[in-house]
Amino acid sequence: MREVAFIKQNKEKWLNFEKAIFGKSLKNPDELASLYVQLVNDLSYAQTYYPKSKTILYLNNLAAKAFQKIYKTKREDTNRFVHFWKVEVPLIIYEYRRYVLYAFIIFLSFVAIGALSAANDDSFVRLVLGDGYVNSTLENIESGDPVAVYKSGSNWGSFIGITLNNLRVGMLAFVLGITGGLGTAFVMLENGIMLGSFQYFFYQEGVLWESVRGVWIHGAMEIFAIVIEGAAGLILGASILFPKTYSRLISFKTGVKNGIKILISTFPFTIAAGFLEGYVTRYSNTMPNWLSVGIILFTLSLISYYYLVYPFIVNRKRKQAYAII
Repeated sequence: MREVAFIKQNKEKWLNFEKAIFGKSLKNPDELASLYVQLVNDLSYAQTYYPKSKTILYLNNLAAKAFQKIYKTKREDTNRFVHFWKVEVPLIIYEYRRYVLYAFIIFLSFVAIGALSAANDDSFVRLVLGDGYVNSTLENIESGDPVAVYKSGSNWGSFIGITLNNLRVGMLAFVLGITGGLGTAFVMLENGIMLGSFQYFFYQEGVLWESVRGVWIHGAMEIFAIVIEGAAGLILGASILFPKTYSRLISFKTGVKNGIKILISTFPFTIAAGFLEGYVTRYSNTMPNWLSVGIILFTLSLISYYYLVYPFIVNRKRKQAYAII
């Protein structure tokens, strides 16, 4: 069968299924499961006979949404909160994994630009970080405590102030995705260039290790979360620019909904990073290397696993469920 005929034959069924998923016109999970089986069969057929077709992307997206909806109706998944973190967010991350990759590429590119600019222009670090910060840090380096700036203020005050600021940056990175992703890219540019020049500054002063073992105690989760929030902004931008087979309005609503869920998923990591910066980083120069390195590796492994490994595990379980439903 030619692809055009295949689409024409099944178009009405797919549109009804789409309404069931996005419009909530079907409340009976058994009815939804029955349609889901037909959809999976159509997807398998398309993968076999039209391997390079965009129809596969469309059907795969519908299948993913259907799985989430069916899975949520299972009796054992009555805890909506647990389901959100355990299944819903990982599946969304898997679906938009390309945007997570794009966000990392964009952010790391800006970090490299920041470091290279600082290496080739002596005034660049002061331009980015400000004279006040640079001068005070140079004084701290002279006194033997390069990251003394993190010791200023009370533990509680630092925790609250830092956390609120990081939450603001994350929400800004997402909301500015409405500019087609340009605003999100600008937020990542600001933070990436700042990070690159910041780290090169410490390298230039011969205290890179001291800065790493201190700053990255909280920075591992803080920076990683900013990248994920940037990915959420890119998803929002792409939903406007590239609606694919959906209407632009439906695509935008889907992008907003999924982007907000990804954004919310970063909040616990951002709060944890603020706690570490307010209560732990200030003691980095007095704690043994194994402890500071251990905290860095643990926090980095935790957030990396949730966003880079766990989504593939959940998706594999979803595929296994194809044969069950």
